[in-house]
Amino acid sequence: MTRPAAVAKPLEVDVAIVGGGMVGASLAVGLAGTGVRLLLVESSRFGAAEQPSFDERTTALGNASRRIFEGLECWDAIAPGAAPIRAIHVSEAGRFGFARLNAAEHGIEAFGYVVANRRVGAALWDKLAASPGLVLRVPARAQDVAVTADAVRFTVVSAAAEREPVAARLLVAADGAHSQIRALAGIEAAVEDYDQMAVVATVATDRAHRGIAYERFTGTGALAVLPLHDGTVGVIWACRPQHASELLALDDAGYLSRLQAQFGWRAGRFVRAGRRGSYPLKLTRARATVATRTVLIGNAAQALHPVAGQGFNLGLRDAAMLAEVLANTAGDVGSAALLRRFAEWRARDREGVVRFTDGLVKLFADSRPGVGWLRNLGLLMFDLAPPAKSALARVSLGFGGPAPRLARGLPVRHV
Repeated sequence: MTRPAAVAKPLEVDVAIVGGGMVGASLAVGLAGTGVRLLLVESSRFGAAEQPSFDERTTALGNASRRIFEGLECWDAIAPGAAPIRAIHVSEAGRFGFARLNAAEHGIEAFGYVVANRRVGAALWDKLAASPGLVLRVPARAQDVAVTADAVRFTVVSAAAEREPVAARLLVAADGAHSQIRALAGIEAAVEDYDQMAVVATVATDRAHRGIAYERFTGTGALAVLPLHDGTVGVIWACRPQHASELLALDDAGYLSRLQAQFGWRAGRFVRAGRRGSYPLKLTRARATVATRTVLIGNAAQALHPVAGQGFNLGLRDAAMLAEVLANTAGDVGSAALLRRFAEWRARDREGVVRFTDGLVKLFADSRPGVGWLRNLGLLMFDLAPPAKSALARVSLGFGGPAPRLARGLPVRHV
């Protein structure tokens, strides 16, 4: 008589995070050591070329994000590679209006810090490797997800095709704009294609950048030039796909010449370019951020245009608030009431950032007669209006709703 095959006992956890990019890893670090039984599933080893969260791109971290990383005890590892943004200069090509912001005038050291994604990733994953109570499954994928009233059950499949059953009270989707978990949870996402690509590169100039970040709006898209810690600048050039293909096909001299002609000379002469990369620009917004025992954070909830640099900062506030909610819950971490409260707390910030970012893209893309003149006048008025400057300087704190404890310099857990 043949005995039936033994059924493997599932790994039981309170919270399973699918996606170990910058947002998912930040949530895991925030929850590690709080008593929450935690699993993190990530499809790529840290440092692998296919890991999109930790590539050659840079991120502008607001001051609230800096405080969150301080609370996660990661900032000391990030800071040596972070360039402070001491001033911001906004202009539109072909028009004389511009706006300037200076951090010192607002009594702060910097509006934020520009740092390479890989450096942020290294700090987070070093912390995760030493975190108690955290189960890591890397590289691995979540498959066969089944959501019931009391648990989420799925299978973790390793790179060697080994299968491990898991039962979690809560499943967190931190797996990016094309989230598999979002789709499996039945949450639809609205996608608006801006018909733009971002061409990114590190560029050397013949002049010190002095911590100035430039945002220049052109006829084909926004062009950002950001200070980097080694004296170079990071260039993020949003343009039509055909223009992007042309920029990627140019040799370095041709690219630098085209960049100089479009940007001008405020940052000096562009003298050397690093490897260029590109990615499409779309607004992806989930119809909801929570479902039965499932919650979306970061790009799984909303993926934004890089104009104004708000996408990751918003996702990090998602992670910080969710860590706070879960770490201070004595009962069921996947209950509908808890998830509803988290969604309500994050709604105003999320909606405000999406409107602000999407509005900027469309405002400066509007070519109707007279609109350009109004934009130009608006920049001039903004440059002369201290209250407006003060309001913009506070953007990194969020657009409403309760701020996470970590963003206020407080620990995740209530004392």
